Amino acid sequence: MNELQIKLCDIQGRLFELSAEKGFDSAVFAKVFMTSETAKALDSRYNRMQWAGEEYLLEEVVSAAGGTLADGGERYSADVLYWIGYLYRYWHYYSGESSARIYRQAPAATMKRNYMMFHTMDPALAIEDLKEIYQQKRG
Repeated sequence: MNELQIKLCDIQGRLFELSAEKGFDSAVFAKVFMTSETAKALDSRYNRMQWAGEEYLLEEVVSAAGGTLADGGERYSADVLYWIGYLYRYWHYYSGESSARIYRQAPAATMKRNYMMFHTMDPALAIEDLKEIYQQKRG
């Protein structure tokens, strides 16, 4: 993974933290973001969004989401949110999968439930374990 990709993982982690500071339900935010045009832009090989900070990215997501991101609901801790956001972006670089596909395999509830076991692991190992959990649920 190159320096820019690691930086984007960090920005996305901070974006997820910021969503709680703004009062958004964490599970709803994760779903809205991971299926958004903003996430799709970050998935592309090069896009201007990759140069934006977390505040700008949040504005883009909120603007596109309309009333979907209302205040309230469950807010995960900052540590959990940072890890979720970071790992989702890392997963994209690790596997090449789209954000939407990653979210289908590991929605926010799955990520939160597995945080304590996986947050200290190498990200690639955590991703492989999350993919295995998904496969076990499927069949």
